[in-house]
Amino acid sequence: MAGPQYAELWCLSSFSFLRGASRPEELVARAHTLGYSALAITDECSMAGVVRAHVAAREHGIQLLVGAQFEVQGEHPFTLVVLARNLAGYGNLCEFITGLRRSSAKGTYRLDFAQVQREAFADCLVLLAPRRGSRPAQLASLGHWAARAYAGRCWFIALRERVLGDEMWLHRLRQAGRTTGLPLVAAGDVHMHVRSRKPLQDVMTATRVGQPLTECGYALQPNAERHLRTRLRLAQLYAQDLLDETLRVAEQCAFSLDELRYQYPDEVVPAGETAASFLRRITYEGAGRRWPQGVPAKVQLQVEHELELISELQYEKYFLTVYDIVRFARSQHILCQGRGSAANSVVCYCLHVTEVDPARMSVLFERFISKERNEPPDIDIDFEHERREEVMQYLYRKYGRERAGLTATVISYRPRSALRDVGKALGFDLDTVDRLAKSHQWWDGRQVRAEGFAEAGLDPEDLQVQQLIALTSQILGFPRHLSQHVGGFVLTRGPLHRMVPIENAAMPDRTVIEWDKDDLDAVGLLKVDCLALGMLTAIRKSLEFIGERKGYRFEMQDIPPEDGTTYAMICKADTVGVFQIESRAQMSMLPRMKPREFYDLVIEVAIVRPGPIVGGMVHPYLNRRQGKEPVTYPSEALKEALGRTLGVPVFQEQVMQISMLAAGFTPGEADGLRRAMASWRRKGGLEKYYDKIVQGMTSRGYERAFAESIFEQIKGFSEYGFPESHAASFALLVYASCWIKCHHPAEFLAAMLNSQPLGFYSPSQLVQDAKRHGVEVRPVDVMRSDVDCTLEDLPHPPAVRLGLRMVDKLKAESAQRIVAARADAPFDDAADLARRAGLEQAEMKLLAAADALQSLSGHRRQQVWDAAALRSTPVLLRDAPVDEEELELQAAPEGEEIVWDYASLGLTLRRHPLALLRPQLAARKLATAADLRSVPNGRPVRYCGIVTLRQQPDTANGTIFVSLEDETGVVQVICWKSLRERQRKELLRARLLAVRGIWQREGEVCNLIAGHLEDLTPLLGRLAGSAQSRDFR
Repeated sequence: MAGPQYAELWCLSSFSFLRGASRPEELVARAHTLGYSALAITDECSMAGVVRAHVAAREHGIQLLVGAQFEVQGEHPFTLVVLARNLAGYGNLCEFITGLRRSSAKGTYRLDFAQVQREAFADCLVLLAPRRGSRPAQLASLGHWAARAYAGRCWFIALRERVLGDEMWLHRLRQAGRTTGLPLVAAGDVHMHVRSRKPLQDVMTATRVGQPLTECGYALQPNAERHLRTRLRLAQLYAQDLLDETLRVAEQCAFSLDELRYQYPDEVVPAGETAASFLRRITYEGAGRRWPQGVPAKVQLQVEHELELISELQYEKYFLTVYDIVRFARSQHILCQGRGSAANSVVCYCLHVTEVDPARMSVLFERFISKERNEPPDIDIDFEHERREEVMQYLYRKYGRERAGLTATVISYRPRSALRDVGKALGFDLDTVDRLAKSHQWWDGRQVRAEGFAEAGLDPEDLQVQQLIALTSQILGFPRHLSQHVGGFVLTRGPLHRMVPIENAAMPDRTVIEWDKDDLDAVGLLKVDCLALGMLTAIRKSLEFIGERKGYRFEMQDIPPEDGTTYAMICKADTVGVFQIESRAQMSMLPRMKPREFYDLVIEVAIVRPGPIVGGMVHPYLNRRQGKEPVTYPSEALKEALGRTLGVPVFQEQVMQISMLAAGFTPGEADGLRRAMASWRRKGGLEKYYDKIVQGMTSRGYERAFAESIFEQIKGFSEYGFPESHAASFALLVYASCWIKCHHPAEFLAAMLNSQPLGFYSPSQLVQDAKRHGVEVRPVDVMRSDVDCTLEDLPHPPAVRLGLRMVDKLKAESAQRIVAARADAPFDDAADLARRAGLEQAEMKLLAAADALQSLSGHRRQQVWDAAALRSTPVLLRDAPVDEEELELQAAPEGEEIVWDYASLGLTLRRHPLALLRPQLAARKLATAADLRSVPNGRPVRYCGIVTLRQQPDTANGTIFVSLEDETGVVQVICWKSLRERQRKELLRARLLAVRGIWQREGEVCNLIAGHLEDLTPLLGRLAGSAQSRDFR
């Protein structure tokens, strides 16, 4: 016997953070398996999980009820479960949640009894769950209030928990129901889809209340009953009338998220024009500016084609919304650029949204918008990272907080956070938990290492440790809280807060909707991505420096195209600090690729990505480019798709074209493949395409090996791959940053330092690289430095003066006061500086430690002494004579000065630290980077350098690339996975690393293949704590 029909009306998912112990998809799937008629998702004061539940319910064919629960505070607190009957009720519920969240700190809310207004829940059903132990009079009072407020649509919840007093409590509720006229309905207060999640639910409770499990007491659920129970079990627990009532409640809830309809804002269309006419007018006005000598006929045809399709699909207002955002940014001289598939649009180019000239690239608008895909366009715009907030606040001002919101990002448990929370909940001491979390390193990915437990001093065979391992593995990937997307904005014509709740972000003056980008895609809400890109900030500041030197405004379009000297620099992999091609993998590729024109850079940006690498396309492309193998095509049908990349698929679009041309995919199937690629890492689902791709291609005469390589490349693109248009947009910034570095290295350095944090390289590495290129870098000096780094000796080849911003822990306001006070008159001494700039003694000590008081006090030891001697002196005593001899200290030795430099500035302008250690290193027979330049391929070598960078790309199969720096240059070291595991401690902890290995030379590309590592950090002395590397995945 299966049991009676049943609809679960009260269910929390994992999006009731640290309460629900099952994902929405798990709950829906389990409800379907059990044969439930319907399932409600009622997360606490939240709609964050309903879209995922909606997608799962549609897949399983089960009715989803959308609602939320609230804890009502007051003299007699109770729980309120509210279900949306229709679209209006859903909007009321979202608006109510928004009001609570917006009036509270992020992640919290408070609902007092007086706030529970009748109109707030119009078109909703209301279920009451009084506190156990409530007296009959309290129940009657609550029931009478609810019967008046929500007549005909309110119930008491009968919850059976299988605890002592269940029957008495149910009897008391039935009495209250008869007294007040409120019916009773069964509901489970579900927190998990199966009872086996109870230990995980307990851990979440312990984490929420901040206590170990042993001290949580009544905060823990008394048993595992709050799971989705079988219908047979429900029949044993509940009377039939209570179960039947669940169906009557569910029948009244007709709302589905499919009813939501997105509408574009109207403000973007001026009076007297339609959206279509205005878009056409500004497009042709922009075309006139792009082609002042006349718009080419080919471009004009493409513009008409695009405008026709945009009109047919009614996307004009979306384009106008994006145009308005870009127009505002440019009016404020904020550098910005669209990227992604939007670069395929000539209309976007005419609107100055994108910068990829269609005359230099073959564009295909259908990759951006097509009728077959039946999905809205997606335009990503990069803004200077320091000024993106101005754009965001413009959107809030223009559309209001009720119509504009940032997209959410779900922050999920990763190994370190999982180990910490589970370890604390299970009662492990904090030191052990901390060691355990730290034992998991950035290169270990999302899996929990069993070896880490032994390293932290725990016995993996111990039962409690095994429980820790099991629960940690179980909680990985669970949502921990909501954060804000990097820049995805949703803008609507009507109130956005009636479509999805809006809450406060952690950052001031920002508000966030409760759905992430996948949720938006699922329900058809459109977003505009306003992204922050640090390189745009650096480029804009570089252009300002260049303009200052030249004596006129210098813009991006003034950078000369296809400069041979710039490409020569790129071919030598002299690309420290530039955009995109600064990584270890890119630097290794550049001498092989030898880019000589813009389209080469487009390929360079795209080819060092998981798609081509995993698909095994890199070496075939390089061999063909270098003439080592002929350019061939798998078939004539694929020649058009692969012609521009020598017969080798490099771009994401090419893989999609192959799926249609060679595997017989329909456009709809190809789009399904594209979607699966986009979400594979999170959701899986690519495997089902394997047979269709391989069999489809082999049946059409293609070799199986080629077909399988295409599928591998598809998997690689699902990790990270570039469309051609996106690569082209980035290649523009690659070229611009390279041209600036090549022809204006001082301006480039100053701009990069003023834009930190940014990129792969630390300020120390940027300064060392600039000095190797002949740039003079001058120290921080309170008598000469501005807040930012500046150029001196213009218009001659300039020197870079480090700014006060470089002084560690010195506040920006203090630096501004120093500059302002100096503008009135030079400082007489350190005391005069402190007095006129309003600096505390601690700030003076920071300046002295950074050697910034040299013009006032002499060498650093004297500066530190003078700063320490400063005291606040009453005005009347400042000029009083003091009979005291001045103490003159000896200058510090160079090694001590270098330690101070790194501790206070993060860099030194003196000799490289290893220059001081060279005699000791030479005694160990450790070569310099300069020595290795002449070593032939295959020779064993010994080398030592300061660790500046560690990187493990996802495609490297566990290999770690390490950059080591000495006084003569940088050496790239390759550590295979076997070495990584064997010498994990040395690889992770060393600041000064000695490597014994084989020197590998392939053309101009040189690497040291590590065979053995030795940690020589103690030789650095006090410098070891300041010599930090940058580590990346």
